[in-house]
Amino acid sequence: MKNVSRPYADNGRTSQKRRTMDALVAAARSLVTAGITPTVEDTAQEAGIARSTAYRYFPGQRELLAAAHPETARTSLLPPSPPPGAAERLDAVVVEFTRMIVETESQQRTMLRLSLEPTNGARPDLPLRQGRAIAWISEALAPLKGEMTEKEIHQLVLAIRSAIGIESLVWLTDVGGLSRDDALASMRWTAMALLSQARAGGLPAGA
Repeated sequence: MKNVSRPYADNGRTSQKRRTMDALVAAARSLVTAGITPTVEDTAQEAGIARSTAYRYFPGQRELLAAAHPETARTSLLPPSPPPGAAERLDAVVVEFTRMIVETESQQRTMLRLSLEPTNGARPDLPLRQGRAIAWISEALAPLKGEMTEKEIHQLVLAIRSAIGIESLVWLTDVGGLSRDDALASMRWTAMALLSQARAGGLPAGA
């Protein structure tokens, strides 16, 4: 059987390599929080790790920043004992999602900028392009199955996601002039209004 290629950190002395990778990720997050968009070289220097070693883990800046993005490890935003109703579940997810965005705003803004840069047709493995929030919102709206079709639920999920991400926070604060607390309240209200409208009056024609 042909051997399957694995990332450098998954081969050999995995415990030591995991510590090295964690140190690089922590250094990258620290630099981003300080307002710097770090290169692999910057991160290696911050972590006290040889540049050549750092490149074995992260061949480029995008891979480094994707690994350092705070959403990477989250699989669900629902509380341990989620409420049964769609509205309550959605509100819990929106509150947690928007809280996480504000608490990691520097990293979120960096990933937003990178996700908007031209890539010559390539689609790099960036968190903002992976639809993690889509899965979290879909999980919240699972009780709508039977009340709405799968297509309608998915359309509603997309509408909610468009109103509560880092993109919305940037617009509401930088352009709209809202405080972060007011921006969070606006996004929370909009999410609930979209759910209420979808249940009462349906989705836009052609959805």
